[in-house]
Amino acid sequence: MNTDMNRLLLLLFLIGLGLLTTPAARAQGPGLGGPAPAATNVPLDGGASLLLAGGLALGLRRLRRK
Repeated sequence: MNTDMNRLLLLLFLIGLGLLTTPAARAQGPGLGGPAPAATNVPLDGGASLLLAGGLALGLRRLRRK
């Protein structure tokens, strides 16, 4: 049973790593020329990281209960 959980965690890690490294996940540059659009500064540090940590903690808790 423990090996099944390790395999599942490894699979989830590899899927997440693959999604983060695909070219579609990266920001797109300016279009086919012309002036570059104005930069929009969006802070993604506080709330997004708390949601990510909470989701990770909840997932690990549910996996451990199984």
